[in-house]
Amino acid sequence: MMVVGIVAVCVVLAVLAFFLPRLSRGPERGTQRTLGLGSRAGGKAPGVLGRIFSKPFRSSSKAVGRSGSAGRRTRGHMPF
Repeated sequence: MMVVGIVAVCVVLAVLAFFLPRLSRGPERGTQRTLGLGSRAGGKAPGVLGRIFSKPFRSSSKAVGRSGSAGRRTRGHMPF
């Protein structure tokens, strides 16, 4: 279920970054902040479990950042 949500957020951010590049920064940062909270909470588990619990949030945060930057980069390549 979480995977579907992250994919949906990435698609929305990529489209938003393509059409409104400046306004896409706020939602991107908010999403990354929320995922960072989950990563920090998961990282408080002891030992190896902490790394295992925080990894999905870290990789999701990276995916959100990449989709936003890809939308802005694609917009920059357009001729208009």
